[in-house]
Amino acid sequence: MNNLLLFEFSVNKENNTVTVTREFAASRDLVWDAWTKPELLDQWWAPRPYRNKTKKMDFRVGGYWLYAMISPENETHWCKADYQKIEDQVSYSCLDAFCDEEGNINVAFPRSQWNNRFSDNGDNTTVAITVQYNSLEDLEKVIQMGFKEGFTMGLNQLDELLQTVTTK
Repeated sequence: MNNLLLFEFSVNKENNTVTVTREFAASRDLVWDAWTKPELLDQWWAPRPYRNKTKKMDFRVGGYWLYAMISPENETHWCKADYQKIEDQVSYSCLDAFCDEEGNINVAFPRSQWNNRFSDNGDNTTVAITVQYNSLEDLEKVIQMGFKEGFTMGLNQLDELLQTVTTK
């Protein structure tokens, strides 16, 4: 990771949110594609040594992304993101959850509301992410599960990927 690029991670226990701001040395269209196209998402989303596999992605309002994070021992953790709002190359929001392979939500784990905003910063792109939880208990549960470490690793993997791919 380029140490000169912006990276901020904060937790606000008063409004049950995690806020992440991350700058990438790539164009907005390429960064947008890396967040919205399964062939790119699968290369960075799961923190190593896990790998990511998309079962289905329908990137549109009302659509969803059904994917698995797979451990080196082939233990599979299914997740689903239901897309709510999309403004092409500007922002999107989704409701994320752990689920089974068919997309049935696992209510034992908290759901999270993701709002991702993409903006130009010179030749770079900044992604501002806000993840909202229903309660402080839900927020603390995902933090204890290693969200900060895992998501930071994924963003670093995205940084590496962006150095190797080109725009459409």
